[in-house]
Amino acid sequence: MSLAHDEQNRSAPSCPIDLVHLSRQTMGDRALEHEVLALFERQASHIGGKLTTLETGADHVVRADLAHKLKGSARAVGAFAVAKAAENYEHSARAGLMRAMDSRQLQEALAEALGALRELNG
Repeated sequence: MSLAHDEQNRSAPSCPIDLVHLSRQTMGDRALEHEVLALFERQASHIGGKLTTLETGADHVVRADLAHKLKGSARAVGAFAVAKAAENYEHSARAGLMRAMDSRQLQEALAEALGALRELNG
């Protein structure tokens, strides 16, 4: 990954990953930032794909647990829009309600964050 590390780029409001937050979480260790982002990218892709392919009637607990995992890892790297969307999805799933809006918002937030990670890697 070739992250832009000047303060202006790290705090760009349009970036769906808060790189300043990530830097604080990793105590400024750039190698660790790369590793954590790579792990998040793999996990987010996997969970997002799994949630998309689960049958409509799939167990709401499974959906909620996947969203919960995604929420935690998204918060850790500073993908706060993903974390919020995953939280909404999790609450709906735990309530036994699967609203299309929650699923759509989560998929959109994931696509934006994963797209930003691809740009950072490029």
